Amino acid sequence: MADTLTAPLASPAALSATPDISVIIVSWNASKYLEECLDSLSRGISCAYEVIVVDNASSDGSPDMVEAKFPWVTLIRSNVNLGFSKGNNVGIARSRGKYLALVNSDVNVFPSCLDLLVAFMDKHRDVGMLGPRILFGDRRQQSSCRLFPTLWNNFCEVFYLNKVFPRSKFFSGEHMFYFGFDEVREVEVLVGCFVVARREATDQFGLLDEGFFFYGEDIDWSQRCRDAGWKVMFDPEPVSVHYCGGSTANDPIRFSVAQLKARLQLWAKHKSPPARLMIRFILTAQCLLRLVSSIIPTKPLHGAKKAPGLRARTQVACLKALWF
Repeated sequence: MADTLTAPLASPAALSATPDISVIIVSWNASKYLEECLDSLSRGISCAYEVIVVDNASSDGSPDMVEAKFPWVTLIRSNVNLGFSKGNNVGIARSRGKYLALVNSDVNVFPSCLDLLVAFMDKHRDVGMLGPRILFGDRRQQSSCRLFPTLWNNFCEVFYLNKVFPRSKFFSGEHMFYFGFDEVREVEVLVGCFVVARREATDQFGLLDEGFFFYGEDIDWSQRCRDAGWKVMFDPEPVSVHYCGGSTANDPIRFSVAQLKARLQLWAKHKSPPARLMIRFILTAQCLLRLVSSIIPTKPLHGAKKAPGLRARTQVACLKALWF
């Protein structure tokens, strides 16, 4: 098997001019989603592009599937799970496009999406990062751009003020549910399931922080982009679908704990010591509320009888991660 240093180049873009955009996909045991993602990237695109898949030591046959069905894709096999940040950085190091599109393996890219993203970045030279409109599999809107975390917006989410006042920016939490996702606007954070970055900008503010194994790296990257003087923008015209959970479904408790630890890590990097302590109390309240709701007797949904037990175990694991 090829390792991260000797993976062969196989992209058609490598045979012609420098690609306009390099699509980088980090995958771990998500063969079905990855196949659909790559299939969506094989049609309806006019700009010069390359696709690089970094496989994080999958055991479900994902890399063999890529080699067999998508020979035009550059496949990088890692012998270990590098995590999301390092995996993307490995892919970026092998890429050649002037724009970098980090795309999750469980995303389907609509025709013309990449073309629209490239055209936007070409036109707006002061934009360092750009996000498209992201839909769930049932075509509901995802909150793919958000506010940078604060004690107040986390408090609003934990105590459901964002649900009581869904149209209020003041009570919105990190999620921008007051925003219709129907206009171009500058934002604070782009969710990492599908983000385009200008290579010139990343040369200035750096690649993903590999200290974040999984989760949190997108918030940190967006903030560093803004700190360096580049704009972070959302554009509703290019559209993609994000099914969610392509890799995380393999071990939900592990990924929930990883997400929590990443939040603490993000606060340790960007916030003051008093704020770090306060966020632990806020997150503790969140875990306790979820734990209580998971053990209150309710009529189980069809096919979901084990879900309450799993939710309870998840919150117990998160509480341990917060304080032990």
